[in-house]
Amino acid sequence: MTNAIHDQVPADSAGAREIGFAVPQQYNASRVLFDNLAKGRGDKLALIGPAGARTYAELCAEACRWGNGFASLGLTRGDRVLLFLEDTPAYPAAFFGAVRAGFVPLLINTLTPPDLLQFYLADSGAAVAVADAEFCARFNAEACKDTKLRTLIVVNGAVGDHAAPQTMEAADWLLQHPPELAEARTHRNEMAFWMYSSGSTGRPKGIVHLQHDMAYSERAFAQNILKLTPDDICFSVPKIFFAYGFGNSVTFPFSSGAVTLLLPGQPRPATIFAAIEQYKPTVFFGLPTLFTSLTKAEGAAGTDFSSLRMSLSAAEVLSAEVFNGWKSLTGLEIVEGLGSTEALHIYLSNHPSRKKLGAAGLRVPGYEVALRDKEGRDVGDNEEGILWVRGDSNTPLYWNRPDKSAETIREGGWIYTGDRFVRDSDGFHFFRGRADDLIKISGQWVYPLEVELCLADHPDIRECAVFAAELPDRRMTLKAVVVMNNRATDQSATTRRLQDYVKGKLLPYKYPREVIFIDELPKTGTGKIDRQALLRM
Repeated sequence: MTNAIHDQVPADSAGAREIGFAVPQQYNASRVLFDNLAKGRGDKLALIGPAGARTYAELCAEACRWGNGFASLGLTRGDRVLLFLEDTPAYPAAFFGAVRAGFVPLLINTLTPPDLLQFYLADSGAAVAVADAEFCARFNAEACKDTKLRTLIVVNGAVGDHAAPQTMEAADWLLQHPPELAEARTHRNEMAFWMYSSGSTGRPKGIVHLQHDMAYSERAFAQNILKLTPDDICFSVPKIFFAYGFGNSVTFPFSSGAVTLLLPGQPRPATIFAAIEQYKPTVFFGLPTLFTSLTKAEGAAGTDFSSLRMSLSAAEVLSAEVFNGWKSLTGLEIVEGLGSTEALHIYLSNHPSRKKLGAAGLRVPGYEVALRDKEGRDVGDNEEGILWVRGDSNTPLYWNRPDKSAETIREGGWIYTGDRFVRDSDGFHFFRGRADDLIKISGQWVYPLEVELCLADHPDIRECAVFAAELPDRRMTLKAVVVMNNRATDQSATTRRLQDYVKGKLLPYKYPREVIFIDELPKTGTGKIDRQALLRM
């Protein structure tokens, strides 16, 4: 498997030459953290937040204990370790410990239900998992059935209900292992870690990232856009298990010797405001949905934002209302960008000194971007095309999914994003939707048909249709039009019940934000649902 990955990754790409990126053939991604010791930053804070603080020396020692601990469980080079964790110091410590020891951590969304967790365990073959105590119950019989999971390590609390054969609490277990560990002699193009796609059009895909990918995304994006220094404090509300949050909270601050503020739990506005005032972050990362809620939240006007020097957004279109609202509140303009898990982070971005409202931005140095028609031919300025991206942080494959790999990862290392854009004469790219029906809700891809099929299974629904709709501020939302068996229902209560049903069956963010009740769905002359008529409702 390792050689196959080597063969698919170019040794000297145009993007790498552009940004002067080079790492040796023998390279381990844990250097992103551990190089801080060589630079004399051992006593400097690396992590702060309500779950505790760590200096770089303390975090490195903790990571070594994790790596030695994983090895003591009988794991061998390249074995997977599933991480089901909140944003606390345990996350980067376990991550870097696994990578340093030559194992491959999987970063898993903590909203994942047991049936999907079972898929991740079975698909990856992970024998070891690390989870917060509050998530132990997720590892039930359904999640562990027909998997290789044999050990569950629990952090931040006591062992709870679970079905893993062996479970241990991390606190005492870690102390049994030494705080020193030499890095595994990995090749720059070996697997380092995985993330999974959202699975909007079927089962999620394991997105493989290589040892050099973190350093590449930092050299390309962070050094050109963020320009972090050791004096910076980074606060990413999007969680570490997202590619966007991972770069913001792990790759970029540790690469520059900065500090990361980790905030576990649900990111409510009051909690975010309190964290900003207490910990004084300098760089703030969010999403349009988050910035919308923050600007309209109680207590916003009374919060001291003076520590912030930069605010960034990604994943969705940023409206003028949100942009202006945040600027009015904080005095800062939001720097908008766009990336993907397949590329690890942002490849189109506005710049603090060069931006256009509503644009995803300019090409980030180190990434080649092209707009092409459906036949693969390049299109010109002010013509709509599908975005293709190439950079050295691109995934070489989806794990064990050659069919999906062939659809997305094209010849020459290009990624076919499926995003439709128009590029203006200044090089700014404007999002025009998807080449398919996928839409982004709260920064995550959602397939309306998946939600429609879920609702159609509800015993109280006779028929339904689910589709995307654009809000006045240009964010996308999901609407459901339903015909109930009992048409004399309380619509408000029924709406909440149907939304909860979708949240329980699918991931919570996939629920329809609006539910419309009608007596009959409009039909075409052939008896099909007239979706164009629904869009006009």
